[in-house]
Amino acid sequence: MEFEDKTLVCQDCGNEFVFTAGEQEFYKEKGLDNEPKRCKECRNRRKATRTNIQENKENLKKRLQEVILK
Repeated sequence: MEFEDKTLVCQDCGNEFVFTAGEQEFYKEKGLDNEPKRCKECRNRRKATRTNIQENKENLKKRLQEVILK
């Protein structure tokens, strides 16, 4: 199957981004049926937010354990 670049609109920022033929082929190889909904910048921002939340939870847990053990 021959893929062609597609222009999509990011659901977060509303900017257009290109879903390249190479990316489409990668998605197909990995069994991913849905096209991306976010541009690279918004995906990175979302990932960073999730990482920060997880790190904050871990830090809070450590601090609570220290307080309880005192």
